[in-house]
Amino acid sequence: MSEIPETASGVVWQSSPPGSIYDYIKVASFSIGPDGLVDQWSRRAAEQFGIEADEVRGKDPVEVFIPADMRTRGHRKIAEILDGKEWTGLVPFRLPGEGGAHGLAEVYVMPSETERGERAALCIVVDVRALRQIETDLAASQAIFGQSPFGFLLFGTDLTVLRANQRFATVFGGAAADHRGRTVHDYLSRPEAERMTAALQRVLETGESVTDLQLVGVVPGGTERRHWSINLYRVHSGSGRPVGVAGLGTDVTRRQIAAREAASARRNLALLNEASARIGNSLDLETTARELLDVAVPGFCDLASVDLYQGLLTGDEAPPGHWGSGRSEGYGGSAELRRVAFASTVSEDLLGASGAGTPATPQVGAVHRYPFSSACADALRTARVRAIPGEDGTLLQSTLAVPMVAHDTVVGLVQFSRAKGSEPFGERDRALAIELAARAAVCIDNARLYRREHERALILQRSLLPPGDPEAAGLDIACRYLPGNTATEVGGDWFDVIELPGHRTALVVGDVMGRGLRAAVAMGELRTAVRTLALLDLEPAEVLSALDEIARGLGTPSGAQQASRVAHKSRGPELSEVYLATCVYAVYDPVTRRCTFANAGHLPPVLVEPGEEALMLDVPPGMPLGVGGEPFEEVQVELPEGALLALYTDGLVESRDHPLDEGLGAFRRALTEPAPAPAEGGTPARSLEDVCDHVLATLDTRHGEDDIALLMARIQGLTTEAVGDWRLPREPRSVGRARELARAQLVAWELDALVDTVELLVSELVTNALRYGEGEIRLRLLRDRTLVCEVWDAGLVQPRRRRAKDTDEGGRGLQLVGLLSAAWGSRRTHRGKTVWFELALPDGDSTAEPSVEQLLSMF
Repeated sequence: MSEIPETASGVVWQSSPPGSIYDYIKVASFSIGPDGLVDQWSRRAAEQFGIEADEVRGKDPVEVFIPADMRTRGHRKIAEILDGKEWTGLVPFRLPGEGGAHGLAEVYVMPSETERGERAALCIVVDVRALRQIETDLAASQAIFGQSPFGFLLFGTDLTVLRANQRFATVFGGAAADHRGRTVHDYLSRPEAERMTAALQRVLETGESVTDLQLVGVVPGGTERRHWSINLYRVHSGSGRPVGVAGLGTDVTRRQIAAREAASARRNLALLNEASARIGNSLDLETTARELLDVAVPGFCDLASVDLYQGLLTGDEAPPGHWGSGRSEGYGGSAELRRVAFASTVSEDLLGASGAGTPATPQVGAVHRYPFSSACADALRTARVRAIPGEDGTLLQSTLAVPMVAHDTVVGLVQFSRAKGSEPFGERDRALAIELAARAAVCIDNARLYRREHERALILQRSLLPPGDPEAAGLDIACRYLPGNTATEVGGDWFDVIELPGHRTALVVGDVMGRGLRAAVAMGELRTAVRTLALLDLEPAEVLSALDEIARGLGTPSGAQQASRVAHKSRGPELSEVYLATCVYAVYDPVTRRCTFANAGHLPPVLVEPGEEALMLDVPPGMPLGVGGEPFEEVQVELPEGALLALYTDGLVESRDHPLDEGLGAFRRALTEPAPAPAEGGTPARSLEDVCDHVLATLDTRHGEDDIALLMARIQGLTTEAVGDWRLPREPRSVGRARELARAQLVAWELDALVDTVELLVSELVTNALRYGEGEIRLRLLRDRTLVCEVWDAGLVQPRRRRAKDTDEGGRGLQLVGLLSAAWGSRRTHRGKTVWFELALPDGDSTAEPSVEQLLSMF
């Protein structure tokens, strides 16, 4: 602030207002009296020269300030000024004192008069250094403001434009001066202008700068949305008074586009990474389709749907994507597809009210076709992506119909849709949609192949195991099978229940070493061999011996089977594929309740007698099937009524986490645990189904490590009333005696309808025993689900059915037996042979009477 001294007339020169030019140029003043000495000294002069008024008042200013070599000229100028001349010039000056600083001042001297009329002078002094600084600052300001490549605005305190640079005018039109007095509402939309106004007001009030304020707008005459980054800061006067807000704007549209593309690329990479992790975790077609939509919605689109060919879902062997003959068939569109998945971020009410478009039309599970001329049908036909624009009045902006192609085969169609207001699909989105659909298509095709192979494996497994609940005379049977390979549900463990002559039953449990389909195939071969050998009615040890020979030949061409066996014995198993298996084969006779066991390297059976602890039967283990060279032993055990017999595989009791003995102990305890307390009047015995479930639930089977087979039988022997057993001497009258005994037994059983047939067939078998057999004859009738008649003798010659010639007088007895019975056969015993036949009970499926042609065919 400059201060003007009081003149001779008494007028006081007031200080200039804050922020005036004098604050910048630092104007000082003093006066010279008639005597050429300083008589008035302003405070600004004291600040500028560093000398107080009492130190300079009354002194010669030339002597005080002017250097010695310029004092003569200085005195001359003072004299001229006091003579009434004005003068302006640059005057070097020196501050008083030793080593005083030197400077250069611009001095304006104006003559004046005192009250007495004497001449004096008023001096205005400006420090030239301040003027040069102002000049430099103005030049720099003009260079920045006028030559800046960025838009520059200066807003006043009323937030109107005080000044704009040429760069700003180039963008928004007109000359720079034309923008004076405008507001931000003249350049931006209302929402953006309000944001800018609020920022300007905040900067003006608080003095806090705003950096990188993002604004969006359109330049005059243009349609492209532009992005600007605005920096705002408050501008002050020299005294610190706010005079406005300066704004620097930079067009960052390209940067925004690049950032958006980079963000899109990152999003797409993240989606692909998520797709890799989430799609294909299940080998289920519908689940895989839902996994695709879980990734795509809402990360990629707002709505999406998946359609798969109906033939693919139903297991049709025809190639997916098969087309009909077109319009001639009446529908003129695609083959049948089923919508298997749909996802949306749009509410169902809005979707239904607006008719959003194709993806929402069919319901999930619906079978439909696309019209021949539709974009979806074209995408399926050509295996190329088709873009479908949204229709007016709908919520959808656009849709990408992407065919799902796996191994050059179209398996379905996925549609990605974006609602209005979302960013439209670009080329990068198109590529991402193709990639997502391709990944899902491969997984769906794998699921399709898995489903087909899985169904085939199940068919194979079911064909290798007994169908339904096996039934046997004198036994209550329950079984369980759990494959270790949950993916294919096939394994190498098996069990079987085989009906043998005389109401006997063969119980078999086996385990082929290995897992999966290969073990299942080997198991199927061994199971078939067991059933074939069982039909020969061999002893258990003989069955295992024959099965051992068969196992050593598996995996070898039939022509080289014998050579393989020789090589297997002499050089080891490396020359042929060796199938090793363990097996327990047991034959149960319900009449005697005796069970004969033979074991080929398998775990021993477990027997639980009523009221007793479970025990392991002492059956010699023998060698596994396929090893060869060792005979098998038999053990016969008499089983009490109501006892529980359990045959099982090692997957039930063996695990990596505990030893075999511990598993066997847990198995025995689970078998003997008491049943829950029965209701009043109930039975305390648990059903075998409950026992099986309890065992599997109690044991730590670690399911998935190995196959599990469990076969349980509760002993229910035939009662004495169901058995007729007689011994006959070896004499001709025994034939008549046998007929009488059979007739009487059938009448007692109220089976009168079978009397004639049984008498005839018994007569034939006893006659053959007398003619071709040896020793005492034994006749036995057994009644259970069917009627069985057995004739025993000590002869070793097996009967053989043959066709008698026209001239033969005999040889037709066995033909008659085969014609009138449901089944017949013979088997060896320890002391001879047994010939038997079987008849259905009258209340069951009775055997039809033979026709005349069948009877005449025997002659």
